[in-house]
Amino acid sequence: MNRRWFAAGVATVLALATPTRAAEIDWAQAERDATTFLSTYIQIDTTNPPGNETEAARFLAERFQKSGIDAEVFESEPGRGSVLARLKGTGGARPIILLNHLDVVPATPSEWSVPPFSGMVRDGFVYGRGAVDCKGVGTIDAETMFLLKEHGIAHKRDIIFLGTAGEETGGAAGAGWMVAHHFDELGDAEFVLNEGGDIHVADDGRITYEVAVSEKTPCWLRLTATGVAGHGSAPPAQTAVTRLLDAVDRVRRLPQPVHVTPEVQAYYAAHAAIESGERRAQLLNLRAALKNPRFRTALLSARHDAALVRNTITPTVLNGSQKTNVIPHSASAELDCRLLPDQDPKRFVRSVRDAIADPLVNVEVLLNFPPSSSPTNTALYRSLRRLAHNEKTLAMPAVLTGFTDSHYFRDKGIASYGFVPFKMTEEEGSREHGIDERLSTVNLRDGIRRLIELLQVLDGEVTEYGTQQTND
Repeated sequence: MNRRWFAAGVATVLALATPTRAAEIDWAQAERDATTFLSTYIQIDTTNPPGNETEAARFLAERFQKSGIDAEVFESEPGRGSVLARLKGTGGARPIILLNHLDVVPATPSEWSVPPFSGMVRDGFVYGRGAVDCKGVGTIDAETMFLLKEHGIAHKRDIIFLGTAGEETGGAAGAGWMVAHHFDELGDAEFVLNEGGDIHVADDGRITYEVAVSEKTPCWLRLTATGVAGHGSAPPAQTAVTRLLDAVDRVRRLPQPVHVTPEVQAYYAAHAAIESGERRAQLLNLRAALKNPRFRTALLSARHDAALVRNTITPTVLNGSQKTNVIPHSASAELDCRLLPDQDPKRFVRSVRDAIADPLVNVEVLLNFPPSSSPTNTALYRSLRRLAHNEKTLAMPAVLTGFTDSHYFRDKGIASYGFVPFKMTEEEGSREHGIDERLSTVNLRDGIRRLIELLQVLDGEVTEYGTQQTND
C-alpha cells in the first residue's frame, strides 16, 4: 500500500466531512494510545475456559466512561461479563454495531518467545494472546469511538461497541445471551461489523479486502467409548481406549465429497477479476474446473481452499487414563467438524454414527447452529467496496472456514459482515490461535483510519469520488 496516498485519501474524506475537527487528529499520538491500550488489555487474562471476562469488560467500560461515552457491563453469570457502549449520532440512520469478543484461547507460555499475557511491545509489534483475535479488534473499535468523541466528529448513526464473553466456545455466554436478554439495547441496529475477514496480503504483494458474508457451520462432536477397567499389564481384547482410537480413525476416513456452494463460487468468481488467462476461467467456473485432475489436486493441496469446498473433521481433544498402567473405564475424543453452509448437520451426525458402528461408543453434539449469510447489496457492503477502491483493490465476498458470533445477529435480521481493517500476510495470520500472536502498531493506526473512513462513507456524506450522496 502507498501509505502517503492512503493517508491523503483519508484526510480528504475527513476534511470534507468535518474540516476543522478532523484536522486536529494526531495520528502518531493515536498510534501510541492504541498501542498502550492494547498492551494493557492483553494483560487481562481472559483465557476461555473459564473466560473471566468481567474484569476486561469493566476495563473497557471505564475507558468509555472516561471518554464521555455511556457504557454498561452485563453478566450472563458471575465473571462472564460483556460490555456495551453507545456513541450517539444525529439519528439520520439506524445504528451500526462494532462487535468483538473479550475472551481468548489458551496459550502455553513455554512455547512463546515472550510471556503470552505480557502485552510486550517489541520491534513495532504488540505481542500477546488476543493481539489479533480479538483484543486488537476491540482496540481499534474503541479507539475509533474515542477519537470521534474527542474531535466532535458526528455521524448519522449511533455507533454501538459490543464486546462479548465466550465467543471462543460458541458465544452462548456473550453474544447469544445479549441477543436473548438485551435485544432491546441492540435491535434498532441495521448492521454489524465483526471479526472474520481482513485485508489479505498475498505472497506476491497483492491485497484484497476479504469481507465475510457467510461461514461454515460448526458441528463439534464428543466420542465417548466405554469398556472394562483394569490393570494395563493384562489387557482385554478391546478397551475403551482402543475402541475410541478405532472410532476416531473410522470417522477421520469418512469421505468428504468436494462440493461448491453458491457463496464459495461467488468468492472465487470475485478473485477471478484479478487473474487472467486459464486461471481466470477456472475461478469463474470452479465446479467445472474441479473436474480437471491437475487443478483439483492443486486446489485441494492448499488447506484453506480445500476447507472451502468440503466438510472437515479434525480430532483435537483426547482424554483417557490418568496413569500409564491403568486401563480406564471410559475414554473420549472431541472432533472439530465444520460443515459447508448447505449441509444437513443431522445427516452428517448419522453418517458419523454409521461409520463408527459400535454400540459402546456414544456420539454427542457439543456445538451446532444453523448456517447464516448476509447479502452483498447493502449500504455497508457497498461502503466496504468503496474503501477497497480507495486502496486500488477489490472487496471479495468471503466464506469463513471458522465461525464467529455474527450468526446470532443474522438470525435476528441484522446484516452482519466479518471485516477487520488489518493488513494480514499468511505468516501473520498463522499466529492467530498460535505461538507469538502479535499485531503491528502500524496496523493499529491504519486500522483506526480505515474504520473512520468507512463510517464516513457509510454515512452517505462522502464517497471515494468526493461527491455527495444520500444514504442507501
